[in-house]
Amino acid sequence: MLPVLTALFCVSYALMTMLIVEQGATIESQRNLIRELFRDSSELSAMRMKAQQQRTQAPVTQSPSSQVPSAQAPSAQIPSTQAPSSQAAAPKQQMKQNEKSPYQMPSRPAADLGDNRRALVTI
Repeated sequence: MLPVLTALFCVSYALMTMLIVEQGATIESQRNLIRELFRDSSELSAMRMKAQQQRTQAPVTQSPSSQVPSAQAPSAQIPSTQAPSSQAAAPKQQMKQNEKSPYQMPSRPAADLGDNRRALVTI
């Protein structure tokens, strides 16, 4: 009986060694994949920032040329005192709309939201 148990012990250690080697290879390939994804993500982020800068610089160069004629326009065209405030608010709203990202975060599922009844308060 002892030789059979010794053989099973050696076989089990060999299988466990193979498992450890395979797990090491899997972990290493995952590490390489994470590094590659991080590099791609940083490149994408840099491209987005560059595109955002180009978008913000393009309206800035166009706005002085569009403001020159409005500065030459007489102030008698303004019919009431509320018109300047509404006209001043309109460019702000346009800037806010231009600043909005085309990508929106998805909503959280209900399971991810915390339960207020079980909120832990520590001092």
